[in-house]
Amino acid sequence: MAEVLVFHHGHGLTAGVREFAEQLRRAGHTVHVPDLFEGQVFDSLEEGIGYAENIGFGTVIARGTAAAEKLPAELVYLGFSLGVLPAQKLAQTRPGAKGALLLEACLPVSEFGGAWPQDVPVQVHGMDADPFFAGEGDVDAARALVETAKDAELCLYPGDRHLFTDSSLPSHDEHAATQTTHRVLSFLNRIK
Repeated sequence: MAEVLVFHHGHGLTAGVREFAEQLRRAGHTVHVPDLFEGQVFDSLEEGIGYAENIGFGTVIARGTAAAEKLPAELVYLGFSLGVLPAQKLAQTRPGAKGALLLEACLPVSEFGGAWPQDVPVQVHGMDADPFFAGEGDVDAARALVETAKDAELCLYPGDRHLFTDSSLPSHDEHAATQTTHRVLSFLNRIK
């Protein structure tokens, strides 16, 4: 079974993120879910992103890195949207990474180094008409990653919702979220 470090999205550590982590635990995985917003949970994504901008995206990444330092190196990093910042950075730069699951965001690999580590499998999930994922270049970064990484997969779902995997938000899409969970668990089950 895998050990997974999960980073929440811009709303904060919501009930939906906790429930997603619990699904992974029920499947037998060890899951850690640090609170990068120090207890803050926001009703709107705009408020949450405003908070992240105020503290600085570098601080969000630093908090994620600090959470990882307390854990073994052999982790799978999972990030939801904003949480992809620390997840992708750690997967690309921290020795021992076992994999990366990037949900609803993906940065160009050049953001954290020259190339994706060839021994780190990665899976990216997003909706094909999500104004953030598809409209701000994340899907293009994901396609480039899939073209260059040894073990990479892009999972696109029809729709225009952002944060569709979070069951506690109005943007939740049960069908796409169920597919995502199934694919994430399949990915984790093949991690040695």
